Amino acid sequence: MIRSSLVLASLLAACGGQTPGASPAPSPSPVSRETALAAFETVRGVLQHPRCQNCHPAGDVPLQGDEGRPHTQFVLRGPTGHGMPGAECTTCHGPANPPNSFGVHVPPGVSKGWHMPPPEMPMVFVGVAPGALCEQIKDPKRNGGKDMAALRVHLEDPLVTWGWHPGAGRTPIPTPYAEFVAAWETWARAGAPCPGG
Repeated sequence: MIRSSLVLASLLAACGGQTPGASPAPSPSPVSRETALAAFETVRGVLQHPRCQNCHPAGDVPLQGDEGRPHTQFVLRGPTGHGMPGAECTTCHGPANPPNSFGVHVPPGVSKGWHMPPPEMPMVFVGVAPGALCEQIKDPKRNGGKDMAALRVHLEDPLVTWGWHPGAGRTPIPTPYAEFVAAWETWARAGAPCPGG
């Protein structure tokens, strides 16, 4: 009898069930609207940092540098967000950042392949008010059909995480990546409220 009780307890524990007499697992504490909005402000600060918004401009010309100047060489978004035929982003942007010894004016790279959002869904971050940015991020019609769970997975995309390791001469996103993800999760857990809403 004792042995069968131990087997049952082991099976329940392995399946996420509670053993008899055990305390339930603590559930995440509720998040207030104020806490959620403060968390979104951290998220917004990352999305509107030059490392992110340079590929999320209001027009079809990507931006460069901390000041967000228009990309040189007449670079354009192109029909799929990968640049124009014959001048695709990956023509200059390789699969990784070059060594720092190459200097500060060498194009950075990323394993995913450098690109912008497609023209039919540009996901503009530059100059967008916090409330409008929040609504845009959450809207599957404007974010590539992603729900909040898919957006959370997207935060691990190499093109996103590149912003914390942008290579020589580029200012990385100052908010630590773990802090950004924690803020995202706090905001999402509260139902992703938007400023001004």
